[in-house]
Amino acid sequence: MAIEHVFLPVLLGDEMNAYGMARAFYEAYGVKPLALNHTNMEKIQQSDLWTFREIPRLHIEERFVTALKAIAEEFKEKKLLLLACDEFYVKKIVEHKEELVENFLVPYVDAPLAHQLLTRESMYELCAQFGFQYPASHVCTVNDYEDYDMPFDYPVVIKPMNMTKYATCIFPGKKKVYIAYDKDEKDSILRAIYKESAYRDDLMIQQYIPGEDANMRVVNAYIGQDGKAKLLAVGNPILEEHSPEGIGRYVAIMTTYHQELMDNVMSFLEAIQFHGFATFDMKYDDRDGQYKLLSIELHNELSNYYVTASGFNLMQYVADDYVRGSKQQLTYVKNKHLWTIVPNGVLFKYVQNEQLVMEAKSLIRQGMATDSIFNYKDMNAKRWLNVTLDNLSFYRSYKKYFNNKGLSNT
Repeated sequence: MAIEHVFLPVLLGDEMNAYGMARAFYEAYGVKPLALNHTNMEKIQQSDLWTFREIPRLHIEERFVTALKAIAEEFKEKKLLLLACDEFYVKKIVEHKEELVENFLVPYVDAPLAHQLLTRESMYELCAQFGFQYPASHVCTVNDYEDYDMPFDYPVVIKPMNMTKYATCIFPGKKKVYIAYDKDEKDSILRAIYKESAYRDDLMIQQYIPGEDANMRVVNAYIGQDGKAKLLAVGNPILEEHSPEGIGRYVAIMTTYHQELMDNVMSFLEAIQFHGFATFDMKYDDRDGQYKLLSIELHNELSNYYVTASGFNLMQYVADDYVRGSKQQLTYVKNKHLWTIVPNGVLFKYVQNEQLVMEAKSLIRQGMATDSIFNYKDMNAKRWLNVTLDNLSFYRSYKKYFNNKGLSNT
């Protein structure tokens, strides 16, 4: 019996991220995942690569497990592989893992380790034990922000530590991440967040690492149920989004090869007895020649599709491990490939490194480039229109918001 007849991926959360995962599952097995989402994005929902279903109030604590148990009963003849597409649902899954494993295959670590990795302070403390460098950081609270005095120099990055709660706040000048170049700017940002919005959770204040988008590196890993690394890849983000609501999101990544970064990530994850997906965001600091760790994510972001596009399907690794029980050998991704979700015109104009622009053009000419959203094999008329309009909006957005200060460090 073909594998698509016996298992079903169930994807929770962010539709942009879910789309890349759904595309990967379909390309590997011909299976169409069930996507349970709670927002509205027509260009994604119109896809033919999955079954979209809106579950009212899925994010509510009292509703979460009950709703998923109902899904499990509906598809009880299948093996259900449960995957989160954003941090909120990662946390929900690990908090209820004991209940969910009765009906689902759940490729996540237990809650204590997950929360340790997803909380910046504890994550940095743990990673420092294994030699990772990270920017000087400090936590600011609603109780001390008016008298807050940083122990390091400007510029600084300011970002909410509870993005789920912050996302629900609406106030003038709201951004996903802020950069303050002096005390007045810092004070103004803190007042806007704590006085003009309902946000009351902590803020992370971090020393800004100078440099363009291309100084970023992202390391993607899959660690099997046996605790051994199966797949490691390094991407060089050459362009990020610069709009207030999307700042820091990768929109173009070129696969690169960095043995030391991959080995460091592998050694760390195996030592802490991790399993599942992990994404490490880092930035190269020209001042001391070190890569500084910014964050670790346990969910698959849209940009993770760069690994699949390079020839190593991330979703196939988790399905073969959890559904098929296949033995997998360690693989380092070396294939050169360009992943993007922006039009070439935006890419060529706003990537600041001319050498990377030349490499991107060469990969496009060779057919070694992939836009994971503009997918010709998944393009009905309505979806084509919405994707095209969205691509045109990138030109307007970059013209309005792009600057050459380099806003990475998110």
